[in-house]
Amino acid sequence: MAPSGRRKTPEELRSYQWYGVDDLHGFGHRSRTKQMGFAKEDFAGKPVIAVINTWSEINQCHSHFKQRAEEVKRGVWQAGGFPVELPAMSLSEPFVKPSTMLYRNMLSMEAEELLRSHPMDGAVLMGGCDKTTPALLMAAASMNIPSIFVPAGPMLRGNWRGETLGSGTDTWKYWAERRAGNITEEDWEEIEGGIARSPGHCMTMGTASTMTSVAEVLGMTLPGAASIPAADSNHPRMATASGRRIVDMVWEDMTPREVMTMDAIENAITTVMTLGGSTNAAIHILAIAARNGHDVSLELLDDLSRKTPVLADMRPSGRFLMEDFYYAGGLRGLLNRLRDLLHLDCVTANGKTLGDNLDDAGVYNDEVIRTRDNPMSDEGGLVVLRGNLAPDGAVVKHTAADPKLLKHVGPAIVFKSHRDLLERIDDPDLDVTADSVLVMQNSGPVGGPGMPEWGMLPIPQKLLKEGVRDMVRISDARMSGTSYGTCVLHVAPESFVGGPLGLVQDGDMIELDIMGRRLDLQVSDEELAKRRESWTPPKPHYPRGYGWMFTQHIQQADKGCDFDFLQSSELVDEPEVH
Repeated sequence: MAPSGRRKTPEELRSYQWYGVDDLHGFGHRSRTKQMGFAKEDFAGKPVIAVINTWSEINQCHSHFKQRAEEVKRGVWQAGGFPVELPAMSLSEPFVKPSTMLYRNMLSMEAEELLRSHPMDGAVLMGGCDKTTPALLMAAASMNIPSIFVPAGPMLRGNWRGETLGSGTDTWKYWAERRAGNITEEDWEEIEGGIARSPGHCMTMGTASTMTSVAEVLGMTLPGAASIPAADSNHPRMATASGRRIVDMVWEDMTPREVMTMDAIENAITTVMTLGGSTNAAIHILAIAARNGHDVSLELLDDLSRKTPVLADMRPSGRFLMEDFYYAGGLRGLLNRLRDLLHLDCVTANGKTLGDNLDDAGVYNDEVIRTRDNPMSDEGGLVVLRGNLAPDGAVVKHTAADPKLLKHVGPAIVFKSHRDLLERIDDPDLDVTADSVLVMQNSGPVGGPGMPEWGMLPIPQKLLKEGVRDMVRISDARMSGTSYGTCVLHVAPESFVGGPLGLVQDGDMIELDIMGRRLDLQVSDEELAKRRESWTPPKPHYPRGYGWMFTQHIQQADKGCDFDFLQSSELVDEPEVH
């Protein structure tokens, strides 16, 4: 490592151990690179830059990444580096089953080992679809070579008969209307064709936009990168600029752990709160923090939520979409209104501080990015709950909930699994009212498996027809960041491993007090002890393979759902090249 304030020499490059030495192994590395058509002048003495590309033909959010990778490489060449594109697992949120969360850690491991096992001096990490961003940031922290993140960017807004559509959010909205009989099959097909109409990830403030914003405020992108729509020409220019910048980051030896400090983690949490961001961010930030050696608990998220107003009027909590947000000033404009709540001296990927990067940022639409005296909410969008039903915590996005349900007591209707819920939720004989509390068990990290986004439990059809659009819903699952409603999520410990959620029975009274941060089952300790004695652990899902490893080593939601053997700040020794 080059001492602080001094640029590396070519002999100090990590890749020098492969390309620079005069021995038989060096000969092999150079000759095989020449075999691919490169001359010695292309790679000798230059930073070798990995372009980790999560493109695939079934990842709609990354469908433009083939071209963006070429634009990144153009920047690397311009700055005097040698780019090498390395494909990595592509986690397409709509298609991967049972859940992309099952494979976030797998992508993290793959990206880390790709960088470790090859002659890479730095990395450009290309992601955006929900789990790709945290996975790549986790890998960057664990490998700790200079890295910069290139976000996929949000897609363009959707359209249907003069209505602006938001991906995910309006899917749930209109699916409820179709189940209620208020729109036709033809209407539904038109919505299907108009809701997602360009490359890029969800343009609502879902998990994708939340986590790319986290990547930016952590300092892992160029300033303003996260807000640029994928179809805007500023996006390829950002990709090329990122390619140029990573070369200098290598010479400067600017590593992820120098960027993703504890102060930067606090900035990221504050950002999620003011955005009204995805509840999924709670899990991902905990995992990213631990990979960087920071001990972060759910309490920190809740503490910062209490101090942070929601200023982004974005769906699903508000009205607007990422395209509106970008042209209103984007993340830099929003953060400039929160300077007093941020650690402004945190260094970022361009070598400047966060404060420096915000100095010239403006807001051009006070409806989209609200002023401090006109917030969407006085507190952040994510709240942490505790109680005898969630001793290790649960989360809820209260800004997307019906205000009438922020404090509620009602009888439980229990579904033993997601399959059980789908089979019975629309049964006309289901004994359910608007005051009922829907409870789904066995949908957490081990039980799902993989903690699928099942947490926005559907409203029973007969209640939809009565006009009901929100109820209290509780599970150990997650929900899409584009979802909405009074959905309590991430209940820990999960029911599948013996958590109290698995002891709930039909008719039990459940008390939710969001502002009081409580979630309680109104059942005596003695009765719960009797139920626990008769509880039988469910049969494991996986007898072998990756799923078995996942089950054996996955941590609960309050620990970030990382593998226990990965959440270490210790660095792995470099491979022996000679």
